[in-house]
Amino acid sequence: MKKVLLLLADGFEAVEASVFTDVFGWNKWEGDRSTELITVGLRKQIKCTWNFTVLVEQVVGDIDLEQFDALAIPGGFEEVGYYKDAYDERFLEVIRHFDAKDKPIASICVASLTLGRSGILQNRQATTYNHPTSHRKEQLKAFGAHVQHSPIVQDGHIITSSNPATGFDVAFLLLEALTSKENTKRVKELMGFNN
Repeated sequence: MKKVLLLLADGFEAVEASVFTDVFGWNKWEGDRSTELITVGLRKQIKCTWNFTVLVEQVVGDIDLEQFDALAIPGGFEEVGYYKDAYDERFLEVIRHFDAKDKPIASICVASLTLGRSGILQNRQATTYNHPTSHRKEQLKAFGAHVQHSPIVQDGHIITSSNPATGFDVAFLLLEALTSKENTKRVKELMGFNN
């Protein structure tokens, strides 16, 4: 069984987390049944951008990162404290661990800034929130990333994306990296994406 660590920061966007829980949940029950997703945070209770509160299954300080095969990180809103957790050294160390092991890392929207802050995007291609009024691309560039103007950017084992609308595509790319194209196609069909 391949384990995905879904790393949540206070202020995360629920929809960006839910694409991972749903895609990997469908795979666990209806796909090839080879994956399991575990929610993890810096504390047991995490609040999302719109005040939805979740109790994570595990806390960063209590887990063995070696037991996980991939990392998924949803973005969130600065206005509700997303970067307080997302830039916390404990959060960044999780990211560095997965990068050092060349394990898949998938981020949505501004979660790529946490990857940048951790140092793993230095001289790598990446993207982040891309609305014309946003300054997030400049922030990502300041972390040493080669910013691309694409909805989704994959550089080796790292996936970054430009907005919440890319969420399902990112989750399916991660599923494909951990299973197969055929299995991912089946899960997509079961979820109604190929109709």
